Amino acid sequence: MPLLSNLESKFGRFAIPGLVQIIAGFQLLVLATVMLMSPEGAAGFLQFLELNPLRVMHGEVWRLFTHVFIPGNFSLIWALIGTMFMMWIGKGLEAAWGAFRVNLYIFGWMFAVTVGALLFHWPAQGMFLYQTLLFAFATLFPNEEIYIYFILPVKMKWVAALSAGMTIFMVIGNPILLLPVLLAHLNFFVAFGPGFISERARMAQVASRRGRFESAQLPQGSFFHQCTVCKKTELDDPHLDFRVLESGDEICTVCRAKQIAG
Repeated sequence: MPLLSNLESKFGRFAIPGLVQIIAGFQLLVLATVMLMSPEGAAGFLQFLELNPLRVMHGEVWRLFTHVFIPGNFSLIWALIGTMFMMWIGKGLEAAWGAFRVNLYIFGWMFAVTVGALLFHWPAQGMFLYQTLLFAFATLFPNEEIYIYFILPVKMKWVAALSAGMTIFMVIGNPILLLPVLLAHLNFFVAFGPGFISERARMAQVASRRGRFESAQLPQGSFFHQCTVCKKTELDDPHLDFRVLESGDEICTVCRAKQIAG
């Protein structure tokens, strides 16, 4: 898109390379810190990082950024697997988009959920950031495979579909989360929505043209040419050639040759 290209040419040098990997690394660091602390200290530490609108309004602006460092899972094994997975996704996105666009995608998410949290007190769950990164990767590389338990190959489009299905069931169980969830995926809709709509429109145009072409075809058994002498058509003999006389009548080459010979 021209706008993104212009922005990248002007501000691309300020982009942070490996931002997804940095966030994943900080999540692992927060998890390690929590595991070394007492339960009371860990709870206070996480409260210090979370996006609390009232605290932000009182000047604790670091919360606008630190809430993305709170792990979605406090199991060490799953955290390690999730960290490696997100680092892999981050490398793929950066290879496809470049650092600037990945930064824009992430900071766009942070802006959207921060506005929702400050204005409407909606939850700003960091898990949705990683879900939108997963969706972006699966859209760009739908047939890329990962191995579940290092054995079962699964394409990324199915991993994303399963993740989306779980979120849909969560919203069905608690409909009040619908708007916060939509807001938390706004960056994905903005990034891929226009392309999806234009692709659907293009497919509709192709289908329309195909329909017009098929409807314009003659029904089976119809013909274009018929000899006014022998009444044969191209359906009777595909090798026949036809000529138009000055009178406007058509005659096949066989009958025309007989007329000339006679």
